[in-house]
Amino acid sequence: MVKINLNRKVNNNQIGKHYENIACQYLIKQGLTLLAKNCQYRLGELDLVMRDNACYVFVEVRYRKNADFGYAATTITQSKQNKIKQAAQCWMLTQNLNIEKTEFRFDVFAITGKTQQWIINAF
Repeated sequence: MVKINLNRKVNNNQIGKHYENIACQYLIKQGLTLLAKNCQYRLGELDLVMRDNACYVFVEVRYRKNADFGYAATTITQSKQNKIKQAAQCWMLTQNLNIEKTEFRFDVFAITGKTQQWIINAF
């Protein structure tokens, strides 16, 4: 008989939120301002939306328990980047921001084990 853990998704969501909170608190200490969390759109999701002076920052938070299967920073595929970019465009439109006249960037906050890495302008 195969045992199925129905709580696995809930636990993964809780783990994700925990590390998003760690990233958020770190970035706030670096002077960024939190604007939104976990914005979901049909085309993709934004973990954190922050502001760094006049620049809007879309932060993808990645976590890996260890580096056995690669570092967290290396897990963002081109497809994932495209989804984040599309979600950012949706968010900006809902905020009535002109995409061509608004300064923005895409950062990654990667946690592998106990190592944290903030990659500014990652893609």
